[in-house]
Amino acid sequence: MKSKIIGIIPARGGSKGVPGKNAKELAGKPLIAYTIEAALASKYLDQVFVSTDDIEISNISEKYKANVIKRPSELAKDNSPTIDAIFHAIDTIQNQNIEVGMVVLLQPTSPLRTTFDIDKAIELFSEKKCESLVSVCEAEHPPFWYSQIEAGYLKPLMNEKYLKMRRQDLPRTYLPNGAIYISIPSTLKKFNGFYCSKTIPYIMPLQRSIDIDNEIDFMTVETILYEKKYI
Repeated sequence: MKSKIIGIIPARGGSKGVPGKNAKELAGKPLIAYTIEAALASKYLDQVFVSTDDIEISNISEKYKANVIKRPSELAKDNSPTIDAIFHAIDTIQNQNIEVGMVVLLQPTSPLRTTFDIDKAIELFSEKKCESLVSVCEAEHPPFWYSQIEAGYLKPLMNEKYLKMRRQDLPRTYLPNGAIYISIPSTLKKFNGFYCSKTIPYIMPLQRSIDIDNEIDFMTVETILYEKKYI
């Protein structure tokens, strides 16, 4: 049996930052629809599954031609690790006599991530000697300048010398943007997630790296989509 490249979109119903976020209309269609459409257009993904506990998300996903995996409620709580939902999805898919060779996790909160990004990330993962891939973008604000407050005073998290350095003289740093994660089932089980010593980055531009977490993010992305900027 030939193994498949499987896209998994985890989309639970609950959301605190933006209630009903994954099903909420964004510039004319549900938020989750952007990720489903980008995934289905990929030349590498063999099948696309949405893992959800929510009937509205399930109906939307089926409308946009994604397969739906019913996620148990205990895996859809605020504190439920996403990786547990991924393991459940993999088991469910394999029980359908589908050999899962590569897992491509696509979070629905990254609607500006494109099919181009998905395909390039899969190509990079396939070409490089690695165990996993995580999409990232360059950090807007250098962590070398971060401080914490102790007894009412600012205390730098790192060496004070960095506070006197110009941004362009500091090392480049990167943050995961939540858009794409890739690995294989055995690696995910070994490390209980996508992060390990041989994780490679897929670098995305900042303008396509917005991860919708609150109403401000939602409005920002909607403006970008309506004005067709960066897309």
